[in-house]
Amino acid sequence: MLQQMKSGSGFIAALDQSGGSTPKALKLYGIEGSQYSSDAEMFDLMHQMRTRIMTSPAFTGQRVIGAILFEMTMDREVMGMGSAEYLWNEKKVVPFLKVDKGLADEADGVQLMKPIPGLDDLLGKATGHHVFGTKMRSVIKLANEAGVAAIVDQQFDVGRSIIGAGLVPIIEPEVDINSPQKAEAEALLKSAMMTQLDDLDADQNVMLKLTLPDEAGFYTEVAAHPRVVRVVALSGGYTRQDANAKLSANHGVIASFSRALTEGLSAQQTDDEFNATLDTSIESIYQASIT
Repeated sequence: MLQQMKSGSGFIAALDQSGGSTPKALKLYGIEGSQYSSDAEMFDLMHQMRTRIMTSPAFTGQRVIGAILFEMTMDREVMGMGSAEYLWNEKKVVPFLKVDKGLADEADGVQLMKPIPGLDDLLGKATGHHVFGTKMRSVIKLANEAGVAAIVDQQFDVGRSIIGAGLVPIIEPEVDINSPQKAEAEALLKSAMMTQLDDLDADQNVMLKLTLPDEAGFYTEVAAHPRVVRVVALSGGYTRQDANAKLSANHGVIASFSRALTEGLSAQQTDDEFNATLDTSIESIYQASIT
């Protein structure tokens, strides 16, 4: 798994929409809120969508080298086996687990992660499912030095706990693509990340999931750091076409797209239509990731 993450050709699928983002994801998939009457039914429908993606012949480790799962997805089965086990054993797709519990209220131009109670137990459960790594997200809205420092400190502090459990954390300090200070925030972020990376021990490795930068190649130095397994990019609200174009200009960075990956998929499509649409999406993101 580590070798595939370090040098595999392809991208990471983000299949980790959780409670707050699930209704929007289902609506984009063609399932309206009127079609379910409880959270349980909503998550059942979401799992059906994820299962359809994961079992598609288009979805294999030849182009999709990893996938990020929501805890409830990890706990469920695909084709009679645990979702994470299915991904690796049947598709050779490396499984990751989203571990954050959402965002705190904005302060100092950023949104830190909420506390993560029971993290140790969750990491133990992930290890039991043969998960390779984790993902946790926070958001930077303004180029506030104190806020950006707090984001990076929190991410790396939790990241060290995750490393201690034998997993590789994907650290995701997202810069809002609509920030009026996006380039300035990216400069602060890179500086703070490099300081933290330099402080890691030789056996402590991380991955980074970053917003596609205003300046092409801006994170080349970060990607080359010996403690960084891989730098991946989030689509952040860009259309797939725009995200792919920006990604292609950032050599050495691969995609970890969510909404951009599932763009165009519909519950109303036949399996042939669904698989063809997903194949086109995967191929375009794959091509942008191997530049």
